[in-house]
Amino acid sequence: QVQLVESGGGLVQPGGSLRLSCAASGIIFSNNAMGWYRQAPGKQRELVARISSGGSTNYADAVKGRFTISRDNTKNTVYLQMNSLKPEDTAVYYCKAVRDYDALIYWGKGTLVTVSS
Repeated sequence: QVQLVESGGGLVQPGGSLRLSCAASGIIFSNNAMGWYRQAPGKQRELVARISSGGSTNYADAVKGRFTISRDNTKNTVYLQMNSLKPEDTAVYYCKAVRDYDALIYWGKGTLVTVSS
């Protein structure tokens, strides 16, 4: 079955960095666009960054210049490098896969990122 497993979350001080990973199994990873979304308490889930199967990227305005999404098709893994973290980045971060040819969607269960001093 399909699994998207996020890791790398935790507690970090403002200005710090974290790298999230999302390991995929049960899908043809290279045929999927991948994305990172986040949901803060009391707020709707929102797009953070996405990367197409071809490697094109786009970012939410709130994270441009601070976060970088990348993928390694040999490891079936997508990454989110997060620098200059702010308290408002605190959220559960979710990995999403969208299959190219039919837009079938899969979600991971999320990893918590807390930015606090």
